Amino acid sequence: MNRTPLLGVCLSALLLAGASCSKKTEATPDPTPPVVVPTPTGPSQVAFWLTNTNRTALFARQKTVLNFAAPTNSYPTINVDTTKAYQTMDGFGYTLTGGSATVINAMSATNRADLLRELFATDSTWLGVSYLRLSIGASDLSDRVFTYDDVAGDVGLMQFSLAPDRTDLIPVLKQILAINPSIKIMGSPWTAPLWMKSNGNARGGTLQAQYYDAYARYFVKYIQQMAAEGIRLDAVTLQNEPLNPDNEPSMLMSAAEQANFIKNNLGPAFAAAGITTKIIAYDHNPDRPDYPLAVLNDAAARPYVEGTAFHNYGGSLSAALDQLHSAYPSKGLYFTEFWTQAPGNLLTDFPGHVRELEIGAPRNWAKNVLEWNLASNASYGPRTAGGCSQCLGAVTISGNSVTRNPAYYAVAHSSKFVRPNSVRIDTDTPTNLPNVAYKTPSGKKVLVVLNSGTDPLQFNIQFKGKTVSSALAGGSVGTYVW
Repeated sequence: MNRTPLLGVCLSALLLAGASCSKKTEATPDPTPPVVVPTPTGPSQVAFWLTNTNRTALFARQKTVLNFAAPTNSYPTINVDTTKAYQTMDGFGYTLTGGSATVINAMSATNRADLLRELFATDSTWLGVSYLRLSIGASDLSDRVFTYDDVAGDVGLMQFSLAPDRTDLIPVLKQILAINPSIKIMGSPWTAPLWMKSNGNARGGTLQAQYYDAYARYFVKYIQQMAAEGIRLDAVTLQNEPLNPDNEPSMLMSAAEQANFIKNNLGPAFAAAGITTKIIAYDHNPDRPDYPLAVLNDAAARPYVEGTAFHNYGGSLSAALDQLHSAYPSKGLYFTEFWTQAPGNLLTDFPGHVRELEIGAPRNWAKNVLEWNLASNASYGPRTAGGCSQCLGAVTISGNSVTRNPAYYAVAHSSKFVRPNSVRIDTDTPTNLPNVAYKTPSGKKVLVVLNSGTDPLQFNIQFKGKTVSSALAGGSVGTYVW
């Protein structure tokens, strides 16, 4: 998978910290759960959660008293307006790769239960991760390449089996679902069975036309057999990075091929089987918005396609999301992948991810935000022989020891508070204060703010004509809830 860091993200890091894009220094690991809920020093209308890149606060609730009152200063002001509403959010989370499941499942039962509760529980103490992406078959962060039917020529899929996922992935998923039964799950294949491909190889190649029908039934079997395990797929994409032949595994799929497969095979197969799982197009970088536009421009494919998924390894994410929304405002937009390059650096990675993904993607109509990936070991694996060797998990697991990395904190600032079916609402964006706000199903307002400059900033949050004042150090992120 081509995970060369974006120039724009790197430049953001330079502005935030004066750091070099060519050299990364490893941040001090955080070995203890950072989620704490101290009591404010007095009555406070607004709860304030803070992460500072100098690690003096790591997703910690502050004791600051914040109460709305008449404006008394001329600080920059973020006006939160619930009368202007935009998209409904599906959730925030990570990709649970096969490798993630392997390292999590290797923990002791007690430590594993504690970690999964920390990540997925929805009460007031935990992160409440609400969306997961899975690989359909192996991804490059699985311990080997496999599909669910590796028997050459088995067009009837008589040998189809979820057996490769039964050791780690399915048991971990079942534990997650016991904690959060409503979590949404998306599946994405990295390759079709190799015998269906033009080159018979794990890397590259294309899906041969004579196997389109069999591959559509492969999706149907996957969804049905996962459902039999109690695991419901909310959505699938058709191919992870369909324009990237270099990952292991990978498969090329042009826009025309994807449209043909959807309209002639997958869409009708889902309809015939009564499957309501959403079909999501593309699942690749924003430098090629022409790809999903070509799929959606196909009048026969379009009714089957719920939306488009993007990664963030090239091009302008905000521009591509906005272009797709302008062309097809009724179709959903999804953000499904961006990596943290090992060894990770909170000073640069955290604010960059929050600005581009947690704030930027929803402000441009994305219904979810998913980081790559949930968990890895100290060697950034498991992975296939040609898999990503520098992909840092949101958590690093060594035995029963857990280190929380930049993506953990980036997602936490939204996932804990912006529950599924929250609606994005309107805000101003003063200089150096990118932000995004939501109204939750329970009526709470949630505002995520980044100080994208290097100096501390004082600012106001205005709601219904009254304000509270707060401050953030350079590169710091605050989530405000009232």
